[in-house]
Amino acid sequence: MSLSNYKKTLIYLKKKKRILFLTTSTRWNDEVPKSSSLAYSLKEELGNDKVTIIDVSKLKIYPCEGNVSQMSNGNHCGTKEAVLKDKQKNPSGNHRCWCSINNEDDELWKISKELLESDCVVFFGSIRWGKMNAMYAKLIERLTWLENRHTTLGESNIIKNIDCGIISVGHNWNGKEAIELENKILTFFGFNVPNELSWSYQWTEDYKDESQAGYKQDPKDFEKEFSFIQLIRESIIKFKDFIK
Repeated sequence: MSLSNYKKTLIYLKKKKRILFLTTSTRWNDEVPKSSSLAYSLKEELGNDKVTIIDVSKLKIYPCEGNVSQMSNGNHCGTKEAVLKDKQKNPSGNHRCWCSINNEDDELWKISKELLESDCVVFFGSIRWGKMNAMYAKLIERLTWLENRHTTLGESNIIKNIDCGIISVGHNWNGKEAIELENKILTFFGFNVPNELSWSYQWTEDYKDESQAGYKQDPKDFEKEFSFIQLIRESIIKFKDFIK
C-alpha cells in the first residue's frame, strides 16, 4: 500500500515546476532516517534541478515566542511591523516573524525564502508518540505567521497556490491519524492539500509491539518494500564521508 502511495506522489509531483522537501527526522550520527530516504528517492526520480531538500534538523530555528496569543496585544503574530528587513533573507518581503527579528542567528528564513518561491512543499518526518516529531511541530509553530496573515489580520493568503503534503514513517501507532490531523492544519494554514501528497508508512498495527526484535525487523521490511531506496541511502552516506 505504501509503495502505491509513493508512486501516486511521484506522478503528481512530476506536474510541478519547483518543489521543496522539508525533512524533520533526527539522528545523532550519519544514519539516514527512513522518512528522509523517501525524500531523497523522490528527488532522484524527479531530478535535482526540480527539487530542493532542506534538513530542518540542521538549522538553528528558535522556538515560537507565542505572539499569536499575547496577554497585552492579543494576536500580534506576523503583523507588518514584524517584517524581516533583510533583502537577502527576505527577498519577497513577506517573511514576518518577531522571533526572526529578536534572534539574529535564527535560520527560519532559509525555509521561508525557498517555500515562497516554490509551487509545492512536502514535509517528511517520523511519528513519535503518536504524532509528528518535535522538529516538525516546532517548524509549524514558527510558520504560524503564514496562516495568521489571512485568517486574523485579514490580508491576502500568500500560500494559496502552493500544493502541500506530509509523509511520515512510524513504527506501531497512530501514523494515519497523525497525518489526517496535519492535513487539516495545513489546509487551515491556507495551502492546497491534495490527497496524493500525504500518507503514512507504519510497520505494524499492533501498538503494543515494543519488542527489540520488532525494531530491528522494521527497517529491514521498509527496505524490502522500498527496495530501490537502499542504493540512494548508501550514496548519501558516501557523499557525506567524501565532504568531511
